Amino acid sequence: MYLVYYLYVCGIYIKENVIAMTVNYLAFAIPAFFIFVFIEYQIAQQRKQNNIYKYESSIANFSVGIAERLLNLFMAASFYQVYEWVYNHYALFHIPNKWYIWLLLLLATDFVWYWYHRLGHEINFLWAAHIVHHQSEEFNFTTAARITTIQAIFRNIFWCVLPLIGFQPHMIITILLVHGAYSFFTHTQLIGKLGWLENVLITPSLHGVHHASDEKYLDKNYGDVFVFWDKLFGTFQLEEEPPQYGLTHPIKSYSFLWQHFHYYLEIAEAYRRANGRKAKWNALFGSPTLMDQNIRPALEIRYFQNKEKKQSGLKFKKYLNIQLIMVVITLTATTMFYSFLNTVDRWAILILVLITLINIGALLEQRIWIYYLEAFRLILLFAYLFYVLQIFKWVIFPIVLLVLLERTYSLRKLYNKYILSFKG
Repeated sequence: MYLVYYLYVCGIYIKENVIAMTVNYLAFAIPAFFIFVFIEYQIAQQRKQNNIYKYESSIANFSVGIAERLLNLFMAASFYQVYEWVYNHYALFHIPNKWYIWLLLLLATDFVWYWYHRLGHEINFLWAAHIVHHQSEEFNFTTAARITTIQAIFRNIFWCVLPLIGFQPHMIITILLVHGAYSFFTHTQLIGKLGWLENVLITPSLHGVHHASDEKYLDKNYGDVFVFWDKLFGTFQLEEEPPQYGLTHPIKSYSFLWQHFHYYLEIAEAYRRANGRKAKWNALFGSPTLMDQNIRPALEIRYFQNKEKKQSGLKFKKYLNIQLIMVVITLTATTMFYSFLNTVDRWAILILVLITLINIGALLEQRIWIYYLEAFRLILLFAYLFYVLQIFKWVIFPIVLLVLLERTYSLRKLYNKYILSFKG
């Protein structure tokens, strides 16, 4: 999804400045992402590296990436417009479009990334957005999808430095495409050390170090393409022992909402507990290493996130997989035909997909309240379909039918029997 975002922005640029596209064919980058994941999975299975992929974690990774991709459809064009506005009004220089400028821009982009990325690990409110990318305890192509829209916004604020210096916006967008594509392929364990290349480029081995929770590997290798900045600023680390991936204090949930917002709740709780201005400042802008480690366990209990992660059973895997496939198809179609959709269509799709992603997380968690979320989603779907068919006033009938079926056949018990791992 990280790569797809840049492809979509480039599509917006082409549409507005080169040709009048009616269909955004760059939407095919979404299934391309899954093709690469499938290839990586098959190679891992052939090599008998079964620990590289874990079903629950991969599904959670997909869910985060799908949400980011869909939400960014609403704002992708605005990122380019912001670059243009900064360039037209505040550019310090007007740098020409020369071949050597492209190389300079790539270096500048990676330098800005280094500092965005490093500060994202060193400042609490930035870490709250970036922590989602590090929650996965596996390291593969699906991990590259763990980018939130909030993180994308912060990242693009940093990249406004580039048009401010004087790089042309269309050049920036193109380089971001290359930059994002490269970083996607560094999220894999199937490529080992690459010798002398590790003196120049961030390789999968070096980026794996960055995703590690081992103490010697913490806060290392912030670069995205080049290693120069890490070596220059003292954050470079070669892979020595095999890394343990994920957070130093792993979260105990596959919940879509908890994975996105738990650290914001931790910051809020730390701020509430803080005594004095300095302590409150540190809660917002201090280092994550100073965060009270007793806060998260307390919040996990308060918000019922302290259960052990359950293993997925065959009982509901097929049901979950069908939902994920439908969401991916919806995302691809929405991306391709986004310009054709009206405001109601866009918001209806967004809400239904987000509810489905929450639903998927609840399935992984085996939450008993998921039945009510399913019923709510079904009602919303009927409401949208009846609105499209211009018979919205009749929406009461499927709602009444659903209530009657519940009363007559106890749909909740049937749902729990065939979908969840417990009777209730």
